[in-house]
Amino acid sequence: MKIVTFNIRCDCGVDQENNFEFRKPYILKKLAEESPDIICFQEVMSHMALWLNDSLPDYCIVGCGRDENLDGEQVPIAFRRDRYSLIALNHFWHSETPNVPGSIFSEQSVFPWLCTECFLMERESRKIIRIVNTHLDHLNSAVRRKKLELVMNTIQSESMYKEYLMFLAGNLNAVPESDEMEVMKSYSDFRCLAHDIGITYHGYFRNHLYSEIDWSAQIDYIYVRGDVQLKSAEKWTDVHKGVYLSDHYPVSVVVEKKFDVQKYK
Repeated sequence: MKIVTFNIRCDCGVDQENNFEFRKPYILKKLAEESPDIICFQEVMSHMALWLNDSLPDYCIVGCGRDENLDGEQVPIAFRRDRYSLIALNHFWHSETPNVPGSIFSEQSVFPWLCTECFLMERESRKIIRIVNTHLDHLNSAVRRKKLELVMNTIQSESMYKEYLMFLAGNLNAVPESDEMEVMKSYSDFRCLAHDIGITYHGYFRNHLYSEIDWSAQIDYIYVRGDVQLKSAEKWTDVHKGVYLSDHYPVSVVVEKKFDVQKYK
């Protein structure tokens, strides 16, 4: 099973030769070559979501916008239609009222942030896999920690789902040794599948817009809760005549699942 977290970078004019329009063909080529089972995207604007749906017919792509009207930037999950069926889909926002679309913590930045969560049934084994995809605030370490605590408390509090194999992926905008990542260390049943992968955010190797984050750092992660054997972990560092896939290196892991049949009866 191959799962990827891919901060695809919003369609932003300041990116010049790395504008989304120029990256599109290389993104599609790479996804066709790698053929991941599941892709957790971040920074997907509404028109980019439409493009992904039109361009990836082998995938079902689920997600909604972060704004109050469910428009705006998304953190969608894509999964292969021939391998998985969608059982349930959920979204919750990083706020004191996570079930209210567009809601925010009072001390955070102006944008809402959310999680996309889906439950997939693997067609071959008939087993359920839970996927959680998120993107944390880039401006404030204390707020990031609060949001990560919210995410973990939310997914851990749903006791009826605790036996399902689960992957948590996304751009956490925090380096491994940061205060906010201490939150993950308190959840011993979660394991990082790419902890030694090196930098994942490169910013096209220009001066970074956000001074709090190192412009060359690991801030993208894939965690697992459940019995899997890690076969490989890599980042996609492709560059074509100066054009990157994104300002982040997508992170890809391959795992072998070891379902405990007793847990799933």
